[in-house]
Amino acid sequence: MKNFVVKTIANAGALAVAVWLLDKITLTGDSTGKQIGTLLLVALIFGLVNFLVKPIVKLFSLPLLILTLGLFTLIVNALMLLLTSWFADKLDLSFHVDGFWTAVLGGLIISIVSWALNLALPDGD
Repeated sequence: MKNFVVKTIANAGALAVAVWLLDKITLTGDSTGKQIGTLLLVALIFGLVNFLVKPIVKLFSLPLLILTLGLFTLIVNALMLLLTSWFADKLDLSFHVDGFWTAVLGGLIISIVSWALNLALPDGD
């Protein structure tokens, strides 16, 4: 359970960095507390999308992953971020990613920051 919480906090931090760096990834809210709550909910959605959908997409795109030596992973990450944005919109959360190329750059930022935070934060059960 502790590992799940650590990964969710790392995802929330990575999403916050992407929101801060990219103008076309937006997170709105009345107060800072509401924004943090929204960010945590979006991080949960992002984690679920990465856990449930991403392996299936990677399996079906395996030939492209091999052909591009793994660079197609950037596209898969962007699609997962766009799917998270779509789910957030359906759940009335104030998180939005505007455009595919913004999602590609956002996915790259989230991957790097999440990796670094997972190294820095303690894990284990």
